[in-house]
Amino acid sequence: MLVVGAAGKTGRAVTSALAARDVQVRAALHSAARSGEAYAAGARSVAVVDLTTGSGLDEALVGVDAVYHLAPNVHPDEVGIARRVAKAAVRAGVERFAFHSVLHPDDTSMPHHLRKAEAEEVVRAVVPTATVLRPAAYHQNLLGAAMAGSMAVPYSLDAPFSNVDLGDLAEVAAEALTTAGHEGRTHELAGPEVLSVRDQAAVAAQVLGRRVEAIRIDIEAWSAGPGAGLDRQARADLLAMFASYDRSGLVGDPSVLADLLGRRPRTWADALRPS
Repeated sequence: MLVVGAAGKTGRAVTSALAARDVQVRAALHSAARSGEAYAAGARSVAVVDLTTGSGLDEALVGVDAVYHLAPNVHPDEVGIARRVAKAAVRAGVERFAFHSVLHPDDTSMPHHLRKAEAEEVVRAVVPTATVLRPAAYHQNLLGAAMAGSMAVPYSLDAPFSNVDLGDLAEVAAEALTTAGHEGRTHELAGPEVLSVRDQAAVAAQVLGRRVEAIRIDIEAWSAGPGAGLDRQARADLLAMFASYDRSGLVGDPSVLADLLGRRPRTWADALRPS
């Protein structure tokens, strides 16, 4: 099984979930320098692939029967990458294909969401049986900040979110890639509770037994700090996302995730507690 984008936190989580099912995972990476991370997550082999040209894709897919495709975050060529990977999967005779999209890809206020929507259409056209996963934001995105006692974000502290646990997303991905019944389906994966960052900080303080602050930082500070190293397109995409979050957060239907897992999904409090 090939996991495209296996070096990031999502790719590593999906790799681990598949490895837990005794699936032999090949990790598709942009650079061999990150092979150690892929092997640590449970990959059995590594393939170096250039997603912007497709170089290495055909070789990476030799002997593969399923693909999990996750594009680099806010990549400007999301659609082209999806087309290259999907077509290569068809050439290789892959049996199952899962595409990692995003919750509410048709939200016109966020350009990178719209690219996901277009990529979904491309994948469906090339691989009609593909499974599409549309996850909400992860608990893990702010977990480290909560543990450190300061959750700083460049949008409203009261905006609502139905965040999903990364481990739950990975479990659903592994299920979709290893069992029948997910072909041609789209799964919206939202967490079981709606919380703002202010709510999350309060829950974290209670669970951890210490003070956890929720802090709103201004856009200029973000642009000069965390956003400084991004290219212009990525920075613009994220600024549009923050503006959208500021207006309405990101909330989805929690029932699908629970049905797919066959259990209660992990809450923010669960994520804060040691496994």
